Amino acid sequence: MTDATLDDAPAPRKAKGAFDEDVYGKSLDVGQVRRLAHWMRPYRVQAFASLVLVLLSAIASIMGPITINRVLIDGILQPTHKPEVGDLGTLAIQDWLTAQGLTPLHAACLQYIVWVLLAAALGRSFGILFGRATLNTLRDLRCDLFEHLEHLPSSFYDRVAVGRVMTRVANDVETLFELFAGFGQLAGQFVPFFVAITVMFTLSPALTLELLPVMPIAGFFTWMFRRMSRPLYRSIRMTISRLNENLQENLSGIEVVQLYGRERINFERYAAINDENRFNETKATTIESFYGPFIDGMNYVGIAAIVWFGGHLVLHDRMTVGVLFLFTQFLNMLFMPIVAMGEQWNVVFRAMASGERIFQALDWKEALKEPEHPTPLPPDLHGKVEFRHLNFAYLPDHPVLKDVSFTIKPGERIAIVGPTGSGKTSLIRLLCRFYDVPDASIFLDNIDVMQIKPSDIRKRIGVVLQDFHIFSGSVYDNIALGDPAITREAAERAAKLVHADPFIRALPQGYDTPLNERGRNLSHGQRQLLAFARVLAMNPEVLVLDEATASIDTETELVIQDALLKLTEGRTSVIIAHRLQTIKDAHRIVVLSEGRVREVGTHDELIAKGGMYRTLYELQFQEASL
Repeated sequence: MTDATLDDAPAPRKAKGAFDEDVYGKSLDVGQVRRLAHWMRPYRVQAFASLVLVLLSAIASIMGPITINRVLIDGILQPTHKPEVGDLGTLAIQDWLTAQGLTPLHAACLQYIVWVLLAAALGRSFGILFGRATLNTLRDLRCDLFEHLEHLPSSFYDRVAVGRVMTRVANDVETLFELFAGFGQLAGQFVPFFVAITVMFTLSPALTLELLPVMPIAGFFTWMFRRMSRPLYRSIRMTISRLNENLQENLSGIEVVQLYGRERINFERYAAINDENRFNETKATTIESFYGPFIDGMNYVGIAAIVWFGGHLVLHDRMTVGVLFLFTQFLNMLFMPIVAMGEQWNVVFRAMASGERIFQALDWKEALKEPEHPTPLPPDLHGKVEFRHLNFAYLPDHPVLKDVSFTIKPGERIAIVGPTGSGKTSLIRLLCRFYDVPDASIFLDNIDVMQIKPSDIRKRIGVVLQDFHIFSGSVYDNIALGDPAITREAAERAAKLVHADPFIRALPQGYDTPLNERGRNLSHGQRQLLAFARVLAMNPEVLVLDEATASIDTETELVIQDALLKLTEGRTSVIIAHRLQTIKDAHRIVVLSEGRVREVGTHDELIAKGGMYRTLYELQFQEASL
């Protein structure tokens, strides 16, 4: 948005609840999960296959310990007791391997190695397959979100900061990836949990029941720890966000900071936010330092219970030594899901908040009014533009344009001048249909613009703004903008006409030279010449120059004056300029003030009239002569 636009439009009030960044504590929302499943649907086969793999991996992961304890210890090292249950087929596999000529010890080692490798392979396959399904899902979600944001009207971006919108596409979608990854981690932990506890009940129901009370105790204290740490992590995220915002603001304006000697003030502000972050991080670290040893202690308590109760069962010949050791190995599988759920608890809440913000953006219904039966523009547009009693306001009770009426004839070159905030840029934005206007107030070749598709209007009107935007890509890419109708030859012809060709060919790779962010490897004047080439290449019937030469030095401006005359010849041209010296040759000049048309006429007529235009012209002439 140009400075003139900001002057024209009063600061809009923030819409209630619009893109609220302070949403952190959303509870689990099944509706959001159901909506996310919509983007997962094309990859449901991959997701289902990954769940099958994690189940098989869990089974394989417990078969290794069973092989060691039931086959090796109870079957080979202490073969005096060999019960019929609790081996999940490992003893049958052992018998088959020994029948093939392997010694019992070699057969047990081979079986164990196979189970370990199989568990690892299935686990990795689950991670890869589930990761692909997740990444594909979030890729589609991000693309849909980006496409939706691209089609929101300018009025939306007048109210909402671009950084806040970027957070939706980048950070919030990335948080959803953490949520999916957390679900995958929980699936990888809970499946072995249920398989292990089933086997434990099969081997020794009594000992299993003795261990069960440890689980809810650990779960309760995990929930308490997470409840205490949750507001701290929220504060940490907020302070980190403020640190990044402060850093970006100061580094992007480093010249102003150094010019006015604000290094000490800015450092103190940054240090204050950094100290608040350190305080919250320290409290969170302290809580975590107690949580880790507590979980370890509960694990040791569980092992002690196994040794105590299981030892008595072994001494009374009601349990084998292998089963006793198997319980100690399975105990970790019982605790890991509780720990994982505690770790994922905050992730789930952050993801719910991110999902709410994402769906808030996707559900934003603000859009320009599209005609139900649009009127097509003729192939040969004459370029007549007419404003009829146009009234417009960005906000109610704050009119920007008031009863504006004048006509631009086909091929006529009109200049619009006036003080800052008079409504010049707003008039152009309405002509290009960036906003809705009252019916029968703006006409293009006698067709109401509200009856024309906005995209059709913008194909026939070329606009050169003072703030020319450079996209990533080569010089040619920035002239053609992906339009297949603009060939390399057409782009070069346009650049030659506006005298941009010499500096382009002087670049290291000519028209193929990649441009830096916002074209920083070009001067301001060169970027503006590139803007002229871009508009000329599209060959519009109506041309709009919004302060197009304001940032070009006098020498460069003189070079392109002839090109501008050729560019505007035969085209309806609307020129907005503060430098009145550049518009003396306009067919007519429209003077705006406080949103109203005050004067219309040629340069000589308005000078002779002695009104507002003459005053503006004389003030500029005096400034130029000083």
